Amino acid sequence: MIESISAGVTAKDARVALFDFDGTLSLVRSGWMDVMVPMMIEILADLKTGETEEQLRDVIEEFVWRLTGKETIYQMIALAEAVEARGGKALEPLAYKTMYLDLLWERIESRVEELRKGHVSPEKYLVPGSRALLESLKERGLKLYLASGTDEIYMKEEARLLDVARYFDGGVYGALDDYKSFSKAILIQRILASAEFRGEEFLGFGDGYVEIEEVKNVGGVTVGVASREPECLEVDQWKRKRLIGVGADYIVPNFQAHDELLATLFAA
Repeated sequence: MIESISAGVTAKDARVALFDFDGTLSLVRSGWMDVMVPMMIEILADLKTGETEEQLRDVIEEFVWRLTGKETIYQMIALAEAVEARGGKALEPLAYKTMYLDLLWERIESRVEELRKGHVSPEKYLVPGSRALLESLKERGLKLYLASGTDEIYMKEEARLLDVARYFDGGVYGALDDYKSFSKAILIQRILASAEFRGEEFLGFGDGYVEIEEVKNVGGVTVGVASREPECLEVDQWKRKRLIGVGADYIVPNFQAHDELLATLFAA
């Protein structure tokens, strides 16, 4: 299923493709929001402001979504601000990030170990159709970049375990300890500054706010991946609504119809 949101928009001029990683290609960290949001609800609920769990969830989901695609530390900065706004004394954002990563590791450790030991095919933890799409884009001569808000040390290993790093001749980039030194916006501007590509030659794929917005900001075309994880067989309406809201030109649940998707994107 390919839903066209921006009538008549094509990527026929595209020469470079920017991919988000988690939720767009990789399912290793599927369910991360189900770890992050409850952790944050518990922290804010402990302040006993009188807000219901549902009210806190609405607040948290808004900023978690808005910052999805940025480095994880930004979501933790937003949590710290929410604590302070309620009269609490916040921990350092890095402390919250450590708490979150420890909880997330409990969920995903078995997945990583399965891949490390070769007990499962990498396809088990890829959005369906991902590899065929990447191969098709390479055949078309596009230069591919992979960028993630996940710490670079982890996402590079996961990209290697999933055997997708080799497609990204432009490079594989993740969050750094000096979080202000790298972002998807900075990467796009670096690419443009090289004078190798123009903004309208960008094609972006992502399941989050940031990568869609940044590619649209430079005049590129975007595909929003609104997968209902982990099966990724149908569209998640919550994701769809938000991806359309930030300018996604197309919405897909996965890349199984990659031939049709590329025919649509590269229509003359």
